[in-house]
Amino acid sequence: MTDAAMPGGYPRGVKLGVDVGTVRVGVAVCDRDGILATPLRTLARNVKKNTDVRILADLARELDAVEIFVGLPTTMKGEEHASARMASEYAKLLVNTLLAAGSGVPVRLVDERLSTVTAHRNLHQAGMSSRDHRKVVDQVAAAGILQHAIDMQKARGTEVGRRVSADLPPGPPGGGAQATPEVDTHSADRIVPKMEGYSEPGQ
Repeated sequence: MTDAAMPGGYPRGVKLGVDVGTVRVGVAVCDRDGILATPLRTLARNVKKNTDVRILADLARELDAVEIFVGLPTTMKGEEHASARMASEYAKLLVNTLLAAGSGVPVRLVDERLSTVTAHRNLHQAGMSSRDHRKVVDQVAAAGILQHAIDMQKARGTEVGRRVSADLPPGPPGGGAQATPEVDTHSADRIVPKMEGYSEPGQ
């Protein structure tokens, strides 16, 4: 068995989880066997220069990541609003940045309902004061997103989430300029907002 092939059709190896916010971006990492997700670091979001996106792409290459899961915030009814669009756009930026650097690491959007709420609760239970939450809550939320994704992979024996495709190069006048998001036809999460068997970590 190699790092690139698991019996269920999903990759074995280091994976990253990403919690996208307007001010900060949390990053988490898991071991090669996909057993435990742990907080890694918090990046300052830079919407003008996207330096955080480049740092994240560099991290993926340095850690030899085989997959990146970006949390897709949805409402309890499974609806996607502004925060979900922001996460989708961030995931697209990340894919394009990775490809520009010669990396084809897959980026997938996965449901992250209540991940930040759960992260705050877990930090309270760990005895951390609310004043100190801001320093780590984003990366703790990212760990929750990643743990949920790798647990679902093992439980279902297949890939999860919605894979994000890169932008297409500009075409002839009148042609489409962007690729539509690629969706795994074999995944149970073809419609991401309504994820079957979803349970938020810690609940």
